[in-house]
Amino acid sequence: MDTTDGIRLDGKVAVITGAAGEIGTATMQLMAKRGARVVAVDRQEEALTKAVATLPAAAKAVSLVADVTREDQVAGYVRKAVEAAGTIDIFYNNAGIEGEIAPITHYPLESFQRVLDVNVTGVFLGMKHVLPVMLEKNAGSIINTASIAGLMGSPGIAVYSASKHAVIGLTKSAAIEVTGTNVRINCVCPGLIDSRMLFSIFEGRNPGQQQAVAARSIERVPARRLGQAAEVASVVAFLASEEARYVCGASYVVDGGRTIG
Repeated sequence: MDTTDGIRLDGKVAVITGAAGEIGTATMQLMAKRGARVVAVDRQEEALTKAVATLPAAAKAVSLVADVTREDQVAGYVRKAVEAAGTIDIFYNNAGIEGEIAPITHYPLESFQRVLDVNVTGVFLGMKHVLPVMLEKNAGSIINTASIAGLMGSPGIAVYSASKHAVIGLTKSAAIEVTGTNVRINCVCPGLIDSRMLFSIFEGRNPGQQQAVAARSIERVPARRLGQAAEVASVVAFLASEEARYVCGASYVVDGGRTIG
């Protein structure tokens, strides 16, 4: 990733949840290149270890295994991040799951609740426990991961879509609550990003036909391709930086034009 745009994060401490996923890992790598110290959080220890191993030594990375749906574990990763790095300047509230791919009439309640627990409760708890750290020093940037599924409907992923609509609502309301401070809260809305999650959705819609579903989906994207995790990371890094100091409560769409009309 080219960092010649001049956006730097030198000396900043960045906590990233869902760090072992494609977007989380790409964001860790970019923020590290731009000078941030990284605190990586994920519930999958082996995958987290592999992801953190890709970071340069200068990132002084800290790995923390935690379940974002458990308040005690969320409070724990926030406390440990502050103990290890002294503060939290950037919080990329990114952990999320797609859940089952099925119409509402066949959607298991247990799966519904799990998606909301991770995608909504996890985002809520992250902000609940990180915000006091930022408000105490009157500085910080929080970026939540929503989705274009939070801006439109789509068959088979109604529950995922509902959860991402909720993330956008949480982002806007939390941004209003910190009015008058130097803490900013925004979200990103990735579109069709080349990732395990996207192809899981494709497979759920048409088992064994992932490539065919991908081809049809790409036809509806003006950019005529899937997005890359690094392209989401670049927007997150911008929102984390001082270059975005006048941006608050915004939902940045990274979708190659999919939601234009």
